[in-house]
Amino acid sequence: MVSEPHTAPREEPMKPHSIKTLFRAIPLALSGLLIVSSQGPSLGAEMAKKGVTPYVTHFVFRPVQSLDVSGLGTVTLLEATGTTENLKGEKMLDKMSARCEALSVNSGPKNYIDGACVLADADGDMIFSSFDTRDLDKSQPDMKCGTHIITGGTGKYKGITGSEPFACNAMPNLAGAGGYTSMDIPHNTSWEIN
Repeated sequence: MVSEPHTAPREEPMKPHSIKTLFRAIPLALSGLLIVSSQGPSLGAEMAKKGVTPYVTHFVFRPVQSLDVSGLGTVTLLEATGTTENLKGEKMLDKMSARCEALSVNSGPKNYIDGACVLADADGDMIFSSFDTRDLDKSQPDMKCGTHIITGGTGKYKGITGSEPFACNAMPNLAGAGGYTSMDIPHNTSWEIN
């Protein structure tokens, strides 16, 4: 008895409509993965309700208007803009835009800056604070430039309060006209969301 050579069954070639179906299915499958992966970490991931967060704001200061009385003093309206960086690599107070309006007073023994700031995250949620360079937290001697008081927020920060002693680390002035200056401002923030 002679055996016939063994041949594998012949596969059917892919039909043109099968290729079209495959190309339609790939984007749908990928979009499903994106939806699942974008929702995955945030499902059940809840933001902490209180903490201590060290961060730095990289600021550029722009003098908006100034009143100078020679020999008596100067008052300058400043706008500061920048971004934040969490010093522990955490999400809280990281990669937020910062915008402040401030009044700088230099008159005899009175030399201070008062103002207010808004931090905004990528979702558009905001934190509002006021600050005073005369308000120093003596328990944190490295933070010897003033204190922010967090007065509230929107979105995920609604109900936030806190205290942010800060330091002022001068950076090089910006080139060109306009009197622009830059500064890194490290904060040590104690916060709570009620």
